[in-house]
Amino acid sequence: MYHTMVDFSEKYLERAKDMKNRLGIFRRRNESPGANPISKLDKAMKSLKPTPEEALKWGESLEKLLLHKYGLAAFRAFLRTEFSEENLEFWLACEEYKKIKSQSKMVSKAKKIFAEYIAIQSCKEVNLDSYTREHTKENLQTITRSCFDLAQKRIYGLMEKDSYPRFLRSELYLDIINQKKSSPTL
Repeated sequence: MYHTMVDFSEKYLERAKDMKNRLGIFRRRNESPGANPISKLDKAMKSLKPTPEEALKWGESLEKLLLHKYGLAAFRAFLRTEFSEENLEFWLACEEYKKIKSQSKMVSKAKKIFAEYIAIQSCKEVNLDSYTREHTKENLQTITRSCFDLAQKRIYGLMEKDSYPRFLRSELYLDIINQKKSSPTL
């Protein structure tokens, strides 16, 4: 499982390096020609990898896990292995939705979120009770930042009670918290 996360991180790093190399022509002219354009990216990726102590803090709450970039990536990778990442995707979509300033963008994003995650038999339908589903549908009559609050709270509760405890028992998480300090950083 840990190897899956390492593979995921390495593939992401390789894609990011490739993209940076392709976009190299747009670099600022004041960069020295001999400078290694990848070194900053490497440092940034390595800095995301948590120490075992940091990863242990993820076990304190789902919130702490989701606030850490590497923790979020690890949780997402775990959910993918269980074919159940739609709850996390919905929760993240709601978080992004709350940041939208423009009313017209809020309207289109709200409709998209509803169609993708809440509508019955949608492609990424999340598990909501009928009351929450109907309440959310009614909220879409008048779009506000809080349209999805109840549904988001329910899904967070599901992740907290179901997926999160399984993640904490997973080989992926256990490998992260049991890594030796002397092991090389990937």
